[in-house]
Amino acid sequence: MLQMRILATGQALPERVVTTAELAARVGVDPRKAEEATGVRERRWMDPSEDPVSYGADALVQALATANLTVDDLDVLIHASGSFPQPIPDGSAQLAAVVGFVGRPAFSVHSTCVSALVGIYQASMLIATGQARHVAVVSCEVASRGLNLDDPESSLLFGDGAAAVILGPAERPEQGIERYVAQIWPEGATATEIPGGGYRRPGLNASTDRRDFTFHMDGRRTLMLAHKVLPGFLEKLQPGLSRGLDGIDLAIPHQTSSAGMKLLRRYDWPDEKVETTLERYGNVIAASIPLTLHQALTGGRIGEGSRVLLVGTGAGLTTTGMIIRW
Repeated sequence: MLQMRILATGQALPERVVTTAELAARVGVDPRKAEEATGVRERRWMDPSEDPVSYGADALVQALATANLTVDDLDVLIHASGSFPQPIPDGSAQLAAVVGFVGRPAFSVHSTCVSALVGIYQASMLIATGQARHVAVVSCEVASRGLNLDDPESSLLFGDGAAAVILGPAERPEQGIERYVAQIWPEGATATEIPGGGYRRPGLNASTDRRDFTFHMDGRRTLMLAHKVLPGFLEKLQPGLSRGLDGIDLAIPHQTSSAGMKLLRRYDWPDEKVETTLERYGNVIAASIPLTLHQALTGGRIGEGSRVLLVGTGAGLTTTGMIIRW
């Protein structure tokens, strides 16, 4: 048990709503089939003039207010996103500058769609070992700027937004992370990727293909690998999870796609125990899980003593999950 407590969450979403019908017309596919295939009815997109870091800052300020704290009460700031403003410095520097976080530790964790889970685990270790009292984990994503609209499979899935989670000391001995499991399956590394931007394809060569800097996904290959590895992963997280949600009050999965959510039903996870935001927000990369957690908390779906499963897959292919006792 890693003793800690989630004190509050916050969210910030762009005003612009982009429907699947609108986007399907742009990419040349049937709107009804597109919505059925993705599970997304609408998503939020940022204006090109907007800075995604400001959304992360807004989500953090909201979460701090809910927790009755200020940025000065934070000991550590963790930027946990699949998107980043620039390669160097890491995104925590830009976030810290906007919110006025100075002279204390700040860093980024990047595990694509499960970055928030990795960040929450890192924060929990700092709190449980007495190295920090209050830690913020912030995910801010702008998927819309990395999409290839010539690739309907991926471009129809994603949305933009930000979410923040504030963690603090446990109030009771049984409160905190009961179990955490993270695994990587590198045979799936090339199934979901943006190959450009690093030292292999830095973009300094005039012959570089612009598509190297947009997101590519082989959905079928990713889904098949996930179907292969998820049962064993879930059993390691808690015996019986690949056959139901016994002992779990609420599951908050990463909002991958319609196919990904349907995969969970193969494990006999009842719909009433699974929180979703996919239809309204799309896949918001690392912000998906904390956005969905925020919805569950503000909707009164989680109470004292609840056992909550946070779980997801990310590019790599990574499988990550934790069980938190509230």
